[in-house]
Amino acid sequence: MPVIRSARTTVHEIHGARFTAHANPRTGSAELCAWRLDVPAGTRGTAHTVSHEEIVHLLAGAPDVVLDGERSTLAPGDTVIVPAGSSFCLDNPGESAATAWVTTSVGLSATLADGTVLTPPWAN
Repeated sequence: MPVIRSARTTVHEIHGARFTAHANPRTGSAELCAWRLDVPAGTRGTAHTVSHEEIVHLLAGAPDVVLDGERSTLAPGDTVIVPAGSSFCLDNPGESAATAWVTTSVGLSATLADGTVLTPPWAN
């Protein structure tokens, strides 16, 4: 039975946020990736366009998301469906950290506003 113990997770930090990889090809998942996203209070996100659909489920905090130019404040339990090809940004302007569970399919890439393409290891 493939059980990913917390000791086997890998932590990545970029743009002020922490991505804790749980499921991806490195841990035995052939099709799906899942990670915990922790965003400190007062963190401004980095807008990016995603190559694959993502699902973002908020566990704690009250961050703002901007999806294709439309801004919305999330509450714990809210879920955002980010379609492939969409521009997405998660800002956490408040005084509390935000935590989310994120899933996507293997092979995700993110294109930043300046054209830089990131291939995040937690989703590949």
